[in-house]
Amino acid sequence: MLKKTFMFLITTLFLAGTVATLTGCNTIAGAGQDIEKGGKAIKDEANEQK
Repeated sequence: MLKKTFMFLITTLFLAGTVATLTGCNTIAGAGQDIEKGGKAIKDEANEQK
C-alpha cells in the first residue's frame, strides 16, 4: 500500500513539473516574440529619422 501511494505521489509530482516547465517555455517564447517586435519597431523608427 505504501509503495503504491509513493509511486502515485512521484508520478503526480513529475507530471506537474512537466506541465509547469512546458507552460513556462511557452510564456518565455511569447515574451521573446514581444521583445523582438518592440526591437523591430525601434529599429524602423530609427531608420525613418535618419
